[in-house]
Amino acid sequence: MTPETYAHVSNLLIPTATVIYTLAMVSHAMEWALGRAAVVRKAVPAEAKEAAVLVGSGSVASPAADAPTAPAAAGAEGPAATERLDAASRIGLLLTWMGFVFHLGGVVTRGLAAGRVPWGNMYEFSVTASLAVAIVYLIFVQRYKLQYLGLGVTFVITAVLGLASLALYTPAGPLVPALHSYWLVIHVSAAAISGGAFTVGGLISVLYLVKARAERKVLDGGTMSAALRRLPAAEAMDGSAYKVLAFAFPLWTFGVLVAGPIWAEHAWGRYWGWDPKEVWSLVTWVVYAAYLHARATAGWRGRRAATIAIVGWFVFIFNFVGVNLLVSGLHSYAGV
Repeated sequence: MTPETYAHVSNLLIPTATVIYTLAMVSHAMEWALGRAAVVRKAVPAEAKEAAVLVGSGSVASPAADAPTAPAAAGAEGPAATERLDAASRIGLLLTWMGFVFHLGGVVTRGLAAGRVPWGNMYEFSVTASLAVAIVYLIFVQRYKLQYLGLGVTFVITAVLGLASLALYTPAGPLVPALHSYWLVIHVSAAAISGGAFTVGGLISVLYLVKARAERKVLDGGTMSAALRRLPAAEAMDGSAYKVLAFAFPLWTFGVLVAGPIWAEHAWGRYWGWDPKEVWSLVTWVVYAAYLHARATAGWRGRRAATIAIVGWFVFIFNFVGVNLLVSGLHSYAGV
């Protein structure tokens, strides 16, 4: 096929992948909605019945009368509800795999159309980095059973692909002179993969905070929705976030803070020039270094560690989007 044909195929595959990821997101959203409804539908009639008895008798409920209410709500997820939740989760994961196949095809054909690696501008890096998010998620789903991240992951991928297609699209073409180097492959691929891991780790940390709060409410006598009960224990999620970020940090260190300056010396004649992109890449590294250091030396676990991980994720997102689109610098060639 000709480069023009490859470009046309890529321009069809990327929007198709976006639609499939959107359907996966809807399926995972239904999973969470069904999980919440599985508690609400059965908890409300029990409370309503108790209220009716109290009103009719004019008496005050005793602790013995109140005791069964919370466990009944907490255990309200029946076999039928469980089957619906499992079905929504499986459909969402299957659609994510389908979207990934189309997404991968779109990235590959984009590279064939351009005759080079497909991350030479902001559009290409966006579709490649979002593919890295999908790859990291699907790998860790198999290894650590992270299906519960499906909603967050598909939302992020759909949002990035939508932004890329609607606002960042650039026709396939040759690279600017500064990008003609094998360091392009090393530097940008490492940044994309570690960025995907930062995203997965950030999403786990967000859900950790939600789960930990729900567990504290249960200890105080409250209830937990079926969707949250299906999440791993908060402590296990904290450990999963650490594993993902511990994988990403050395990759970011080598790809961005080692390979990047070496490439900069070849392209611009200096290793470091405090370009905005360089500064925010360093800030991202410092935040994640603080996260790992705090866990290793100060014994930080749980909420404090999760907060640092989430801050690091937002710093990375600003480095990825804000610096490229809002700040002028030597890396501006990677913009629109």
